[in-house]
Amino acid sequence: MKPWNIEICDVTLRDGEQTPGVSFSCEEKARIAAVLDIIGIEVIEAGFPAVSAYEKHCVRNIAHLGINARVCCLARARKVDVDAAIDCDVDMVSVFIATSDLHIRHKYHKPREQVLEEALTMVDYVHDHGLQVRFAAEDASRTDLSFLLEVYRKGEEHGADLLSFADTVGCLTPLEMYHTMTELVSALHKPLCAHCHNDMGCATANTIVAAEAGAFQLHTTVNGIGERAGNAALEEVLVAAHMKGGVTRYNLSHLMSLSKMVAQYSGIQVDRIKPVVGAHAFRHESGIHIAAILEDPATYEYFPPSLVGTERRFVLGKHTGRKALEYELDRLGYHLDEPQLCKVLEMVKDRGEKKVDLTDESLIDMIKLVREGPPL
Repeated sequence: MKPWNIEICDVTLRDGEQTPGVSFSCEEKARIAAVLDIIGIEVIEAGFPAVSAYEKHCVRNIAHLGINARVCCLARARKVDVDAAIDCDVDMVSVFIATSDLHIRHKYHKPREQVLEEALTMVDYVHDHGLQVRFAAEDASRTDLSFLLEVYRKGEEHGADLLSFADTVGCLTPLEMYHTMTELVSALHKPLCAHCHNDMGCATANTIVAAEAGAFQLHTTVNGIGERAGNAALEEVLVAAHMKGGVTRYNLSHLMSLSKMVAQYSGIQVDRIKPVVGAHAFRHESGIHIAAILEDPATYEYFPPSLVGTERRFVLGKHTGRKALEYELDRLGYHLDEPQLCKVLEMVKDRGEKKVDLTDESLIDMIKLVREGPPL
């Protein structure tokens, strides 16, 4: 299969920071951007300069880091926003307007044709300053398709380099995204971007199918943070691109450390069962599973933990089997005879059924108890 023709625009520093209660310092933004660059992310959306003088300073700082990634920032289709973006020395400005009738009615209070014409003057303005222009349609997924095509075609005529489709409220299912993106890609000449939110839990899936339908620039955030339920998760999209899209140029070994960094800076901890970077993503308890993994890890791991910079862990508990216990005993440097092994296994299962966590220390205590008997 031909590899996906994609690039990643990570928006952690802008859309991710719009998570309620999250605020990154300039130093934190720079550290996150540096790791994104090491991974090989092509575009980093550094922020929204019009928000404040400090935000503008942070965006400008990232633009001057000397990283390989192109630096982008967001601007409403207003001259004051665009001027702030241009002052930051970024490579790309994402000029956005809301395009759905619902948004236009409540946000602009003017005809949609007027909203579009005013936005196109800002596309021209950015283009005239020699910067790349991404013309973005907010709430595109709830926009009348004929008007959306008019927006994008006019954007192409005015020199937009990229056309961005935002599923702003996460209302699309993967099939809907595939059909919509297929139609847009076939009707337009400039590359399409997919910007997906996770309100129905479909953001990563929608981003993946958008790529399969021909979208070029995929928008992500580390750990999937973002407004409300968040955005498409960078780590999930990159693994899917590697495993399903034949895109192997990214250095995924930094994903776990980046995830921990963003969790620390944002204060939003990663769910233990989150794909790729969750604490349980490569943690196994079932005896049946562990016995097979000891023969061949591919039996119960679609991709190896080393790919994303982490390790496999076996957990002893209610579902533990003999092979798993033998493996853990060997790891700790202990060997038990048959009766002792059976007794420790019984004790492990009993602990698990009582929902008691089993640490290395408590396992060693069990071994000593079985070998030496209870203390006098």
